[in-house]
Amino acid sequence: RAPLLVRRGDPGYYAGLFSTADFDAALRRGEVHFGTHLDVTSYAEGVRETHNPSGRALPAVVWDFYQNGCSLRLLCPQAFSATVWHFLSILQEQFGSMAGANTYLTPPGTQGFAPHYDDIEAFVLQLEGKKHWRVYSPRTDAEVLPQFSSANLTQAELGKPVLETVLEAGDLLYFPRGFIHQGDCLPDAHSLHITVSSYQRNSWGDFLEKLLPAALQMALEEDVEFRRGLPMDYLQYMGVANSDTVDARRTAFVEKVQSLIKKLVDYAPIDAAVDQRAKSFLHDCLPPVLTQSEKVQSVYGFPARWQDGGPCNVDILITKDTEVRLLRHGVVRLCNEESGVMLYYTTENSRVYHKEEPKFLELDPEYTDSIEFLLSSYPNHVSVDNLPCETLEEKISLATLLFEKGILITKKPLAQV
Repeated sequence: RAPLLVRRGDPGYYAGLFSTADFDAALRRGEVHFGTHLDVTSYAEGVRETHNPSGRALPAVVWDFYQNGCSLRLLCPQAFSATVWHFLSILQEQFGSMAGANTYLTPPGTQGFAPHYDDIEAFVLQLEGKKHWRVYSPRTDAEVLPQFSSANLTQAELGKPVLETVLEAGDLLYFPRGFIHQGDCLPDAHSLHITVSSYQRNSWGDFLEKLLPAALQMALEEDVEFRRGLPMDYLQYMGVANSDTVDARRTAFVEKVQSLIKKLVDYAPIDAAVDQRAKSFLHDCLPPVLTQSEKVQSVYGFPARWQDGGPCNVDILITKDTEVRLLRHGVVRLCNEESGVMLYYTTENSRVYHKEEPKFLELDPEYTDSIEFLLSSYPNHVSVDNLPCETLEEKISLATLLFEKGILITKKPLAQV
């Protein structure tokens, strides 16, 4: 795992993704707030500062900060740009992990952030101007693929960079988690880049954090060995103060712990833990971007409207012959939980990270086979009559519910009878 530099030789390679004009348009919409959507930063003489006032980020204030040498970091640009939203929604499907982004606008001759490493895989796409980058290897084994980001670092802590380059518009720089990095603008050009991130808290260790507590709970419930009492005198010979003591009781204690840990594997609900990770991922996800045909075939293109003094075309007329499929395979996850069978979905998520609570439907257990049937049938359409529910009424009821949530689309736009 090492940094990667891609030279495009095409300043317009990322044209249309995001620009300073898009940045300005977001400010003019009046929906950007300091601290929530926008950070104003500077880095001089080894000191990083944040200059966020309170309230809305109005153009006159923001551009005055920029003119006085401050960098601007727009958080969650996908909330303001449909193009970035579309781009990230594709990446999250490819990575199987949340894809996020920040955009950074830096004046000529300045630096906005101190050297640091992050807990994400980072892809820097240079959109406008150019920027000087230095990337450093992890300093210790503990910093390789770290679980958390670092504090701000000083130049004296860095050593020599393993990569030093100037990114120009169209170029891409990748660096893995744990690689220290810093970027500064040259005197003759501003810089606008977008950093795309993924694989945050998506390691084997993060998975085991979900799995092991659940395995231990099951073991405690099902195996008396995990419920037996500790030796009455174990405090006398165990602990750091006794770690160098040669004692048969210590050996027996350690062997007992090791045997219980090995036994714990048999109780590990691996699939259930994966479902819980998937549930978290669906909460992280951006809502899917629909094509024009998908809109027409979904609830988002349904012709209900107000006309002639009242609503018309309101009834969703799904019949046994209506052909349906999931909007996308990855928009739902079926989870068995203590409270019941839950279907988590992404179609009602916000474009702002975790602005909404997780979206789910509590289903009757008899609908589980139908959801699994829709998942296994994707991307093919199936008739409602083929859903494995007991009655036609249940088949139509389930299909209508999923259609109303944007989870199902029909093969043909629903016609009004």
